[in-house]
Amino acid sequence: MKTILLKLKGPMQSWGTSSHFETRTTDYYPSKSAVIGIIAASFGYKRDNDEKIQKLNELNFAIRIDQPGVLAKDYHIATKYKVNIDKKYKISVAFDRNYVTNRYYMEDAIFVVAISHADDQWIDSIYHALQNPYFTPFMGRRSCPLPADFIITVTNKDALDALQNLEWQAAKWYKRKHQNYCADIYADKDLNLQGIATTRNDRVVSFSQKERKFGPRFETRTSKDFTNGRNDASNSNSLDFYESI
Repeated sequence: MKTILLKLKGPMQSWGTSSHFETRTTDYYPSKSAVIGIIAASFGYKRDNDEKIQKLNELNFAIRIDQPGVLAKDYHIATKYKVNIDKKYKISVAFDRNYVTNRYYMEDAIFVVAISHADDQWIDSIYHALQNPYFTPFMGRRSCPLPADFIITVTNKDALDALQNLEWQAAKWYKRKHQNYCADIYADKDLNLQGIATTRNDRVVSFSQKERKFGPRFETRTSKDFTNGRNDASNSNSLDFYESI
């Protein structure tokens, strides 16, 4: 089994799973559906290619919160215009009204994502697609591009073991400020059978702009302790890096 490790960091990220109309919320950590969207964009899948996109739900998913970030609200004023068509088919555009939209982001957050599967060739193809994306992937919104170094590596460990052995990815200033930090890890229920399962509405049914659909997914929570800013694994360099595919 191979696992791809990705680092999602940046000034702003947004990972909404329940946004509606003028209020665009964000979750406190990325959803599996959002990461599937990044992979689908890298492959060049169109939004209505439901069959190929749904297959990506079969990937094992786990995420570690290395730097939680701060919730920020961005205030927008949008303008609505009214299009009028008269009997002679002349089109005119007139101002209708202004309305407020509220958009939420996570500022200065760092997350480590682990994607794995028993089919090593499939993981290899995903790895190459992420290196050479067909469509530009982003962190929840087009205004939040992925960092250039978002691919950490590929390892032969499973998703949870990879996250447990990977060194802390937080910024230096954050490590100095939080010398005793415990990182939450959220994973698919099948990867951590001992945890208490909760539901999250981020199993992709369709990304179609006409009717986006998501179903429930079960996930559990565990943690990784970074005491005094150090990795508590017996050997912090023990991660079996897969340097080339």
